Amino acid sequence: MNKQPIGIFDSGVGGTSIWKEIHNVLPNENTIYLADSINAPYGPKGKDKILELSIKNTELLLEKNCKLIVVACNTATTNAISVLRERYNVPFIGIEPAIKPAVLNTKTNAIGILATKGTLSSALFHNTSSLYSNGINIVEQIGEGIVQLIENGELESEKMNTLLKSYLKPMLVANIDYLVLGCTHYPYLIPMLNKLLPKHVKIIDSGLAVAKQTKAVLKQFNLLNAELFTPKKKFFINLQNTEVMQSLLDDVFDVKYLKF
Repeated sequence: MNKQPIGIFDSGVGGTSIWKEIHNVLPNENTIYLADSINAPYGPKGKDKILELSIKNTELLLEKNCKLIVVACNTATTNAISVLRERYNVPFIGIEPAIKPAVLNTKTNAIGILATKGTLSSALFHNTSSLYSNGINIVEQIGEGIVQLIENGELESEKMNTLLKSYLKPMLVANIDYLVLGCTHYPYLIPMLNKLLPKHVKIIDSGLAVAKQTKAVLKQFNLLNAELFTPKKKFFINLQNTEVMQSLLDDVFDVKYLKF
């Protein structure tokens, strides 16, 4: 079973940012990535629909014999992972906005969170935010339109630049010194964000922490692949725009269209 792949799914191509971190930390592991781009973004969808899509993705990865599943989507994690863990007999790794390190390290007592509507309105996010937000001004911003632009290959477009400026404005007025990225598509914005933010504002995303947790859980369940070999890296997307995901991977990988 140790050679079986790690399964990763997201509401599109953004979760490849998580895949990169996992591959860096676990270079010998086989991986299967599902981009549910036809249903992106998950953020505006209701909890029931998000759960339905998460179940669909999970069952497809289980059909492909995945030994562990990474829910590389903040919205799916906050709305569905508890049900997935109850229903299926494999370990799940979820993703939440990294509020805790931002709150513990802020000097201005103000942090910004850029996330989807589905994440910001979830009970899990609300509980985490309430736990750590005492005395801290948390400026929440729904990143409406960002996921669609990335999925359409408009990452560095003027439309994106204009959106980001408008979303950052209230955060800068509040004098934030940390910006938490609450969507796995958003790490691809970091070069643009660094140009728009003052130098003292630090950006936090969850990618490396997720990769380290994935390794720890594999070790806990004795599922680490100890053999040295070239792993199989499979990428599937359910829209026929494979070139968008290919462009984000920074290497020549085989990205295939799959109807699911």
